[in-house]
Amino acid sequence: MKFLLLLAPIFIAAAVSSPADFIRTNCDTTLYPDLCYHSLAVYANAVQSDPARLARVAVGVSLSRAKRTTLYVANLTRQADYSPDHRAAAALHDCSSVLGDAVDQIRGSLKQMRRLTGRTAGDLRFQLSNVQTWMSAALTNEDTCVDGLDDVDDGPVKADVSARILKAKEVTSNALALVNMFVTKVT
Repeated sequence: MKFLLLLAPIFIAAAVSSPADFIRTNCDTTLYPDLCYHSLAVYANAVQSDPARLARVAVGVSLSRAKRTTLYVANLTRQADYSPDHRAAAALHDCSSVLGDAVDQIRGSLKQMRRLTGRTAGDLRFQLSNVQTWMSAALTNEDTCVDGLDDVDDGPVKADVSARILKAKEVTSNALALVNMFVTKVT
């Protein structure tokens, strides 16, 4: 009997998944599971097996990607002001503007995720509903940017911007999916 009691902690430890496994399992439910896992696995030690932390980190990663993309497009916009292609310049200006809005919405989501109080179930639902709304709006703004490039002639700048925004959209989509998953666990 003593032998079985000594082995019990080993079996229990083997049944508990690692933080990386926790992230992979949750990322498997997103639309872009490989991107999700690769962008979040470096945070495994911080996340552990906490769905709130995972959602918060995913929103933070989305904010970082959106900020980099917005900065890149803003720099292109300044260059486009001196080009003869006024449609491209206008599309980049519009894109820069809606990406700035997306950054603000994701930033607001991250602030809300950091301040989850949950004093009451209603408070927590309201706070998480805000996060879901803002992340959805950010995703819509990223889509709007890509749609605005439809009227621009194909070329390397359009392809590059579209690819960068696509990655930002995928990261935002993954973050929203992880927030939605967290919401289903707590409400």
